[in-house]
Amino acid sequence: MSSSEQTRRQKGRREFQISEVANGIIDPVLARRAGISTALLGSWDEIAGEEFADCTRPEKIAWPRRDEGAGTGGGHQPGVLTIACEGARALFLTHAQGELIARINGFFGFPAVRQIRIVQKPVSQTFRHPRKPPPLKGEAAKRLETMMQGIESEALKKAVERLGTAVLQKKRKI
Repeated sequence: MSSSEQTRRQKGRREFQISEVANGIIDPVLARRAGISTALLGSWDEIAGEEFADCTRPEKIAWPRRDEGAGTGGGHQPGVLTIACEGARALFLTHAQGELIARINGFFGFPAVRQIRIVQKPVSQTFRHPRKPPPLKGEAAKRLETMMQGIESEALKKAVERLGTAVLQKKRKI
């Protein structure tokens, strides 16, 4: 294939970020199961503000069925957003509901939420650092070293080494 043919083919291609691909896969599932999007989850800290960002998490939006309501005859109707909130902060969130609904609707650009339902439950995830895998030995170590030849950046070299070590480790039998 000539270089001009390759150039023509590459012009039609578009590079994608992993987040674009992941959001394209995850958003339909979240929308179907919880009525929310990754954009809402990703922007939650700004929407909730400093006061509630660390103790709340949106869980789902329940949209009313089109045939429900006060004879509106279809169209969009705002839903009920369920928010998980930790402990006593739920009381303060109850008092700030109006402001939070306004922020959420401002984020969506239309009246998406009419009411907030608060459920008390733990929100913060305790993050456990995975243990560091043991260094590779033998053939796997030689293979990884060959793969890393030519990498000049020390930071990139360390990252590739960590990834390669994790990938090339023998699977533990359970």
